[in-house]
Formats: sequence, C-alpha cells, structure tokens
Amino acid sequence: MNDFTKEQLRATLNLIPAHIWCGDRTGTLTFVNQRCSDYLGLATDDPLRLGIPRSEKWDAHIPFLHPDDHEENRKFWSECIRSVSPGESVHRIRSAEGRYRWFHCRAVPRLAEDGTLQGWLGINFDVEERMQAEFYLAEGERIGCSGTWAFNATSVEYWSNGLFRIHGLPPGKPPSTPELLAIVHPEDRDFMAQVVRTMLAEKIAFDFTKRIVLSDGAIRHIRYVGKPVTNDEIFKGFVGIGIDVTEQVRLTAELRKSEQECRQILEFSPQLIAVNGPKGERIYANHPALSYLGVSLDQWMDASLGVEIHPDDYQRLVTFKNRLSISCVSEIEVRLPKSDGSYRWFLARYNPLLDDQGQLLRWYIACTDIDERKRAEDRLLQENVALREEIDKTSMFEEIVGTSPPLMALLTRVTKVAASDSTVLIIGETGTGKELVARAIHRRSRRLSRPFVAVNCAAIPRELIASELFGHEKGAFTGATKRRLGRFEVADGGTILLDEIGELLPDTQVALLRVLQEQEFERVGGSEAVHVDVRVIAATNRDLEQAVSRGTFREDLFYRLNVFPVNMPPLRERILDIPLLVEYFIDRYARKMGKTFRHINKRTLDRLRSYPWPGNIRELQNVIERSVIVCDSEEFMIDDSWLSASSSHPSSVILSTSLASHEKTIIEEALRACDGRVFGAAGAAARLGIPRSTLESKIRALKIDKSRFRPR
Repeated sequence: MNDFTKEQLRATLNLIPAHIWCGDRTGTLTFVNQRCSDYLGLATDDPLRLGIPRSEKWDAHIPFLHPDDHEENRKFWSECIRSVSPGESVHRIRSAEGRYRWFHCRAVPRLAEDGTLQGWLGINFDVEERMQAEFYLAEGERIGCSGTWAFNATSVEYWSNGLFRIHGLPPGKPPSTPELLAIVHPEDRDFMAQVVRTMLAEKIAFDFTKRIVLSDGAIRHIRYVGKPVTNDEIFKGFVGIGIDVTEQVRLTAELRKSEQECRQILEFSPQLIAVNGPKGERIYANHPALSYLGVSLDQWMDASLGVEIHPDDYQRLVTFKNRLSISCVSEIEVRLPKSDGSYRWFLARYNPLLDDQGQLLRWYIACTDIDERKRAEDRLLQENVALREEIDKTSMFEEIVGTSPPLMALLTRVTKVAASDSTVLIIGETGTGKELVARAIHRRSRRLSRPFVAVNCAAIPRELIASELFGHEKGAFTGATKRRLGRFEVADGGTILLDEIGELLPDTQVALLRVLQEQEFERVGGSEAVHVDVRVIAATNRDLEQAVSRGTFREDLFYRLNVFPVNMPPLRERILDIPLLVEYFIDRYARKMGKTFRHINKRTLDRLRSYPWPGNIRELQNVIERSVIVCDSEEFMIDDSWLSASSSHPSSVILSTSLASHEKTIIEEALRACDGRVFGAAGAAARLGIPRSTLESKIRALKIDKSRFRPR
C-alpha cells in the first residue's frame, strides 16, 4: 500500500463515528483514529495517530481500562490471539478527563491470502447510555415499571399505583380520559384519540406505544396492551397493562445506530462481505461485493447460487453448506465470477451469530481474494511435478536400474502395493536397496506430499531408541531439558521406514505393536496418548521367523509387519543388469571427475559378471567409483585384486536370510581372522562386506563375545 493510499485510509477511518483501531499479530496497537485519539487524550504528534506502531504489547494499554476490567480484558485478548478468530468484549475505558465510559469492543483478525494472521482490526462503540439503560431497566423491573388498569365504555375504573408512578400522577382517583390525553405528547395526541375511538368502536384487543410528558418536562414511552371484557356476550370494557418502555426504546435506537455504523465499516472493507439468514436467505452484501459481481443489491438478493459460482465448484460448495456447523467458523476456497466474466479464487469464511439460547441468527460471510496465491500454488505444483520426475531420473535410482526378470517382478509388486496403505516388510541382503524401494513406494502413494522418515534401528543406542521413535517429555530422563517430537510424530500423514527392524528391544516392540494396532503411542515420560496417521514400512536382512522361534522377536508384531512382504533379489541373481549398472556408475563418476571412457575392457566386464557380489549393488558402486579414480586411460578396467581378495575367503559369503543358521559361525570366523577387530580396513565388517552397525547388532543378537578373539 503506497503512502497516498495509507493517508486516504487514515482520513476515511477518521470520519467513522466510532473508535477505530488497528493492531499487529500480537495485538500491539499500530493506529487509532481521530475520535479514539481525542477521547484518550493522545498528543497531536503521537505515533498512533500517524499509524506508527508502538513498541509495547497490547497489555501495556491496560492502564486505560477500569481496574475491575483488567482480568476480563486479558482473557478476551488471549482467546482472540489463541484462536485467531473474531471476539467481543464490553469494558470501561478512561477518557482524557479521567472519566470512565462503557465501550463495546469487537476485534476481527486480518488474514493474508494464505490464511496467516497479519494483524487485527477493531471498533469500539460507546455504549455508556445503553449500559445505564440496562441498569435502570433492571432496577425498574425490580421496583416495578408497570401497572394494571380497567376501562369501561366511558371512564377509567381502575388505575394501579404503578401506573400513577409511571405517569407522574399523585395517587388517588383514576384519571379521566381528558386528563390522560393532556399528558400525552402533543405529537401523539391525535393518534391516541384515534386509538381510543377505534378500540371502543371495534371492541378488539390492542397493543400500542405512546409518549407522555411528565410535569418536569421529561418524556417517557409507555406501552399499552389491552383486551375487551364481556359478560354474557355483552361488552363491559377493557382491562390491560401499562409498561414504561422508555429505556428499551432508547436501547433499540442505540443498537440501530451501532448497526448503521457497523454497516458503514463493512462498506470500507476490501473483502466481499455478505449476511445471510439462518436458512440461507440473503439479507445484505457490501459495496465491494456488489461492485465485483456487477449487480445491484436487489439483483443479488434475487439471484440463485449457481450463477455466482464456478460450475466446477458448485457441488462442492453445496456439500460444504449442507455440513456447516453453527458451533465453529468454517472456510472453503471457491471461484467467483467478476463482472467481466472472468473468475478469481476467494477464501470464503462463514461466521455464525447465535443468540443467548444458542439459536442461529445470522451467517456472516467474508470472502478474501486469494487468486494470486492459488496461481502461485499451481505453478509450484507444476514445478514440483517436474522436479520429482527429474529426481526419479537422476537421483537415487541406480540401485533399481535394470531389466532383469527378478527386478521387473519386484517393481510390479511395488507398484501394486504403493497405492494402498498396507504395511510392507522388505526382506533382503545388505546393499540390495531396501531403503530405495521404500522411498519408491512412498513416492507412488497418496502420501507423496507428506514426510518420508527413515530410521536405522541398529544405528541408534538401544537405550535411546524409544525416545527416538516416540519422543520424550521434558524431564523424562537426564538430559531431557525440553519436549522432543519422535520420528512417528514427524512422519504424521506420511511414511516411516524402520530399517533393521529385528534389532528392536522387546519393550520397544510392544510400543510399536500399539502404533500399528491403534495408531497411537505415548512419549517417554508422558501419559497422554498421541494419535498419528503413519504408514509403516519395515526392512530387515535377518530371518524374523527364526527370531520369533528364538523368542527375540514378538510373533504378533511379526504378523502385523508381514502384511505385504517384498523380497529384494541379490545382485548375483541379476546378472543381466550388471552391464547396465556398470555403464550407469561409470557415466556418473566420470562426469563428476571430468574423465571420459570410450569403452569397457572385456575381461573386466566378464569378471564383474562372474563375481558373486557379497555386498550387492553397494559393493559394485564402490568398486566402480574406486576404479574411475585410478584409471588413467580411455579404456575402463578394474584391478582384479579388489575382487579376488574379497572372494578368496569362504567367510565372505553374505549373511542372507537363507544362511541365517550359519551367521554365528561365519561371524566368529571373521572375528578370529581379524583378531577381534570389527571395523576398519582390516576389520570383520569389511571382510564380510557389511556395514559396521549391522555387524555390531548381529554380534549383540547372537551373544558373541568378540573380546575372546583379540590377541593376548
């Protein structure tokens, strides 16, 4: 908004006959109009008159309030800021002279196109007279502001003490008709005389209000309600009640004035605003709305919903309106037609207004233009689609490059299960690409736009795994200085991969079983149930059925995980894919290092085909990268010793599920050959071709004492 526009807006707000103010997101005042500034006694150069924010928060202005209203005002603002919704409050504000008057304050949030809170717009109506009226009305009801009367065809027969008091007459004989007409307001006398003539002539019930003038010149509004009395169908006269409704009339006038002032404010609003009745009947639309649609108020009130909505949004809006709840504010994004026939996106916010009994009185509908945001979202979506396609082509795809029958069968199963929400158990040797397949399932699922969270259960210390998965509360254990969200909460709405699932402790298995069954868990140190919507994919290179038999893995958890098993084929079963993988890796690393290879040495390719690849694709990738680094000619070749050294030991057989029963023997042989050393170039992990974390977890699971293999 340029300076000219700001100046015009300030000038406009200064014309409104109410106290107008603006605030930022925290409620800090940024502007008050002239009427409000004058009332508070602000200096002519006060920043708030010029729209310059003050540094203090909203509660710094509490000194303006009556001390008895401080706490109520704090609650009012705290709820508004917490819920980001309109609020109303009645409190007393001190004037420049030090006097307090009652004000009805209404605060409305200003939202950006994306729905985020930008600030607050408010209006304070002076309701001092109304509050006094309500007080006196209550007092009148307590002491009696009504009385009864009886009137025959010629004179007043009975006149209660309450009526004497209301009319300012001394108690005694009931007044005559001329005496009553004498105290009626001069402008109402003809009306009163006509009413008396009509009621005597037609002998029917009546209900009317007239003004009277008391002896001190005060004017009161008196309502008379009466009905005819008959005896054996013979008219005897009238009986009824007289009620002093002066304060109600004043209150009604005040409310009508407030409504007119509110309507003026709505006309200045940049939003399209409409008011509907409880059954959807149209009552009011502000000028910006009528101008945008290009219709008059009468035309808008007579129009049907269908002509004011994009055809593609019509049924969605009808369904939305049928489901509206009067207990909360509801929002929907729709396209509305402009006067030139084009459509723009709007965020329509439906606010219900209820009476004291909870019955719906009005629907207030405010439409905020979000067309630019929607266009930006569409562009971003298109860019994301293109980016995802590019990622699929260039990133993390090497381990599923190939056309061999085992790979095609795997991808077919992945495609089928991805569209569902079923739990998947991926089984395969180390280095076969289990995490890559899990990511592929996530990318092809309806959870694509939500998080994918991978957790290696073997890489996290056992005493911390529960906190890592489910989070912890402040003070749950030493070092827990604040609440921490677990991986399941981070993955809410998306997918979580639990790699090396067989390494979980029994108590963690129980908690995981609850998540799978109930979609809920408790943080460490907490007692509140946390609900999540997460798809679980588990992965393992162990034989979980044998773990169930040994009692180290829960049988019920195994069956919960094994809904849709996916078996990863090892590289030795994908011999047809090796040439494609080799070319892919050579091209990738050669471009990174600025090298060019014209062809691949035939003996090298044959050697790569015949090698059993205990480390699977990860080992192949490492060998190719190493060879690209050291190869100086345009012919790609590898050092045979890199493969023969790895395959010359019987213990280099991969620890697959089919050889699980021999795991302990194989690991002990490797530890013995490496003098008990687990990691490093001369460690058992490198000798076996598996990660150190995997070997460490297997040593723990098989209860192997690695220290007994170290030289004394």
